[in-house]
Amino acid sequence: MDTLSLPGMSLRERKKLRTRQALVDTALRRFAEDGFDTTTLDDLCAEVEVSKRTFFRYFTSKEDVALAPTHDLWTAFLDELRTHEQGGRGTLLELLQAALLARLAGMPDDGWAERVEASCRLAAVTPSMSAHGLQFCDRTTRAAITLLRERFGFAEHDLRVRLAIDALVAAFHCALEQWTFRPGPASRDELKARLHEAFAAIPGSVTLDLSASSAPDPR
Repeated sequence: MDTLSLPGMSLRERKKLRTRQALVDTALRRFAEDGFDTTTLDDLCAEVEVSKRTFFRYFTSKEDVALAPTHDLWTAFLDELRTHEQGGRGTLLELLQAALLARLAGMPDDGWAERVEASCRLAAVTPSMSAHGLQFCDRTTRAAITLLRERFGFAEHDLRVRLAIDALVAAFHCALEQWTFRPGPASRDELKARLHEAFAAIPGSVTLDLSASSAPDPR
């Protein structure tokens, strides 16, 4: 669904969302065409016809706007994690995986997958974007830990919570890298399939016997 057509959204909300989306689309296109370092905030604002003050209502930097498509997914993941229920009790890792997949399924059909691909390709050759992404990842991880402790009563120093989230994030990045540089058009369903593969590989990764390191990939 196109986020601009969500029921109940006011005209003001649609205008704000449209401006934000225009900034992201323009930034990704200009960075790809003219270079990340060469393109200035003045260039972006002039093309979208907004002031720098308006830009900073939405984003903190060029890196922030360029990474917005993936960041939007993880922001939605935190929202999902507050209320997501499993069919049975299950494990924490299963809950995390289900919450991320649920939010992936809910991302808009308005070119979001294409934006993610463009953003990831740009980040691969732009060190400042990678650094910004790591900072965002750290903040998101800490927010998720706090949320899970409040919701389920985990002890403050229970390392299993952090390790479960780290496993989720690592699997996501593995899947995202494979998906970004695969042949063919960007597809949310394909990213979902890569995520399922990465999640399925987690248990085997912690029990992988070095004596069997030459064994073929179980896929």
